[in-house]
Amino acid sequence: MIYKIFYQETKERNPRREQTKALYLDIDAQSELEGRIAARKLVEEKTPYNIEFIELLSDKHLEYEKETGVFQLTEL
Repeated sequence: MIYKIFYQETKERNPRREQTKALYLDIDAQSELEGRIAARKLVEEKTPYNIEFIELLSDKHLEYEKETGVFQLTEL
């Protein structure tokens, strides 16, 4: 399952919508909830990022992300 994680680069400053970034993770999980939990844990352990939202991408959404040229899987 591919998850899109919206984040701020630091926990030190208040979040600003204009500074929100996204990364994509491929998580092997049995359910959507299990995948969200695993994605959050991985990002929190490996980065100083402030996670705002984690979204499971549907097939259509994933295809759209690939077409826009923004999609790139991140390995942590």
